[in-house]
Amino acid sequence: MERYDNNMTNVQNFRVKAWAPVQYYRDVVLPRLLEERVIRISPFANRLSFDVPPAVQRLRCLANYEALRFSNPILTTGETLVARMKERSASHGGKYVSVHLRFEEDMVAFSCCVFDGGEQEAKDMKEARERGWKGKFTKPGRTIRPGAIRLNGKCPLTPLEVGLMLRGMGFDKNTYIYLASGKIYNSEKYMAPLLEMFPNLLTKDMLALDKELDPFKNYSSRMAAIDYTVCLHSEVFVTTQGGNFPHFLMGHRRFLYGGHSKTIRPDKRKLALLFDNPKIGWKSFKRHMMNMRSHSDSKGFELKRPNDSVYSYPCPDCMCRVNRTEDSRSSSVT
Repeated sequence: MERYDNNMTNVQNFRVKAWAPVQYYRDVVLPRLLEERVIRISPFANRLSFDVPPAVQRLRCLANYEALRFSNPILTTGETLVARMKERSASHGGKYVSVHLRFEEDMVAFSCCVFDGGEQEAKDMKEARERGWKGKFTKPGRTIRPGAIRLNGKCPLTPLEVGLMLRGMGFDKNTYIYLASGKIYNSEKYMAPLLEMFPNLLTKDMLALDKELDPFKNYSSRMAAIDYTVCLHSEVFVTTQGGNFPHFLMGHRRFLYGGHSKTIRPDKRKLALLFDNPKIGWKSFKRHMMNMRSHSDSKGFELKRPNDSVYSYPCPDCMCRVNRTEDSRSSSVT
């Protein structure tokens, strides 16, 4: 790395097609690696087929769960925030719930869902879509049906909906919550009810000093890595939207905790029906939420099925040793 000034961004990017077979790496990638001695592959996710020999799968597991690490500045900051969350939640045995909330402006815009239905929201979303996707949503013949999108469980949950769901699942106002998120759309309005329901809710911006986050603030992926670290060590992880972040995190937590970790993946189709039912009472809603939580908790030791990702379901491919030590749990971060 000396010839690149120890800076990975100076290394020429080598593009690898998605789901490439092992033979592609032998014939194309390996000769380039031997020639250059170091290469950078970006994008990095899903560059290797799942249909690989057991030895290659074990190598993938070793790289993913043992070898890869966040850089020291990210790791140090993340572990500092984990310690602060545990200190804040000392009255609860140092246990806290982490929630991955996707209600940033770009996510709200991309979803094509309608939330408050006001003129300002419509204006903001139109501008955000054009800014981010330039005509993708205004192509001739394209019809957007927000109601159908919501019923299909594709709309991001609002902070209010997340709060109602958690309270319905039995988490009381004294619960310590770490919220992993980017900049929430119209946060002053949308975050108010969630903070009222959970006054012990904290974010990285609330836990860290400005000077601690300053080196990362212009890099969304590095900020997400800090969130990832704090979520990794939570007692319960709540995911509210799909994507690489929750899928990798679920698999990592399963690997660290012997195959099972407390993860809540709500049924968003069912949630949409419940939230949009004006006649439902709190007792009935809470019963549905408790059943949803019970379903998440009852899954136990989940094995990977044929079409599942090894990144979300590391057992059995990556978990010959089920009982892992506390040292391993604390040292492995990605």
